[in-house]
Amino acid sequence: MVSWRAGAALAIASDNPREARQLADAEVAEAQAWGARALGRALRVAALVGPPDARHATLLESEAVLRTSDARLALAETLCELGALERRAKQRTAAREPLREALALATNCGADGLANRIRAELRASGIHVRADAASRDVLTASEQRIAGLAADGHSNREIAQALFVTLKTVETHLSHCYTKLGVRSRHELPNALQTANGASDQG
Repeated sequence: MVSWRAGAALAIASDNPREARQLADAEVAEAQAWGARALGRALRVAALVGPPDARHATLLESEAVLRTSDARLALAETLCELGALERRAKQRTAAREPLREALALATNCGADGLANRIRAELRASGIHVRADAASRDVLTASEQRIAGLAADGHSNREIAQALFVTLKTVETHLSHCYTKLGVRSRHELPNALQTANGASDQG
C-alpha cells in the first residue's frame, strides 16, 4: 500500500523541496507498518526528493528491502533510479549492472515504458541493448556460469569449489538470477534459461 504522500512528494519536489521531503519522510514512517513492498517504494521516493548526498544510500536501502519481497516491478524501478544516478555521476561501469537487472525485471513484468527508459540509460552508459533483449542478455558472465551449473544439477558448494569462489558468492549470484529470470528455485532454472536462450536468438 502506498499513500497519497508519495505522489504528492514527487509532484511538488521541484517547487517545494522541503515540503516534498517532509511528505516522503512521513511516507517512509507510515510504510513501516505495511511491509517490504510499501517500504521499498517509499524509500525510493525519499531518495528522489531527498538531499543529493543521501540519494545513493537511500536507493541502496530501498533495493535491499525490496529484495526481501516479491515486488519485482518496484525493484526494477529502484534499480533503474540507482543506475541512472550512478550514470549521471559518471560511474558508467557501476551503472550498468543495476540497469541490466532492472531491464530484465521490467521486461518480465511487461512494463514497456520503464523498459524503454532503462534502455535509454544503458545507451547513455555506453551499452546497446536490443528492443527484444531477453533475460539471458542481462545476466552477467558470472551469473550465467553459476546459473548454468545450478541448472545442470550441481549444488551450491560444488559450484563454489568449481569456480573458486565462496559459497556466499554463489548464493548471492543465484538470488540475482532467480529475480532476473522470474523463477523461485533452481528446479525452474533449466526451462527459464532455455526460454531466455531461445528468445534471444530470434531476430
